[in-house]
Amino acid sequence: MSIHQMSVVHPKARIGKDVVIEAFCSIEEDLEIGDKTVIKSGAYIMNGARIGKDCLIYPGAVISGIPQDLKFKGEYSLAIIGDHTTIRECATISRGTVAKGKTVVGSHCLLMAYTHVAHDCEVGNHCILVNNSSIAGEVVVGDWTILGGGTMVHQFVHIGEHVMFRGGSLVGKDVPPYVLAGRDPLYYCGVNSVGLRRRGFTNEKINEIQDIYRTLFNQGMNYSEAIVYIENNYLQTVERDQIIQFVRSSARGIIKGMLD
Repeated sequence: MSIHQMSVVHPKARIGKDVVIEAFCSIEEDLEIGDKTVIKSGAYIMNGARIGKDCLIYPGAVISGIPQDLKFKGEYSLAIIGDHTTIRECATISRGTVAKGKTVVGSHCLLMAYTHVAHDCEVGNHCILVNNSSIAGEVVVGDWTILGGGTMVHQFVHIGEHVMFRGGSLVGKDVPPYVLAGRDPLYYCGVNSVGLRRRGFTNEKINEIQDIYRTLFNQGMNYSEAIVYIENNYLQTVERDQIIQFVRSSARGIIKGMLD
């Protein structure tokens, strides 16, 4: 373990093996930092942080800050970060509130500079939040999702797995898995075929997903009718069932299909 003498580290902080803490960091008491994690100069790790192994925290980042939520009354809560996640300059992750008690960012994620993850959010594994993206309270982001630069996500929104957003997107509705989303207002813009191929999806599987979304968005049925049709006319697969379940469980309603 290497702790620079110009950092302030509480003696009760739980710090793993081979951790590096550079100068001018503040490390509070009730936190955990996993083995081989590097905390670069000027980062602030606050009470409630639970940081995994092999993470990299850049200057100015604030982890487990007090929620920016008026219902927060000082209750005990956490901000949990998985392994191998990188948090770049001045990114902020708030801890949870009484709503869920924790904010979670998964493993193998990249949060670029000036991104913000608000209280009680759940960000999956292998996600990328590009510079200046922000997600409001109690948002759920599925694995392998990429938020383009400056994307803003409304509170309580649910985003499925393998979604790609165009930079500057304003996300106010739920976004189902495997899709590209963009335009203003936000619309379905097709299937994230490039991302899916990179992750091992076959052309046949991608075509199946595309056919399902054509039925959902382009056949003139409302979403309830389309989901029943998909359930009755497409072979049962993991991807089909994920899409059906997502649409049926959406509390905010899902984004619209492509404009003509």
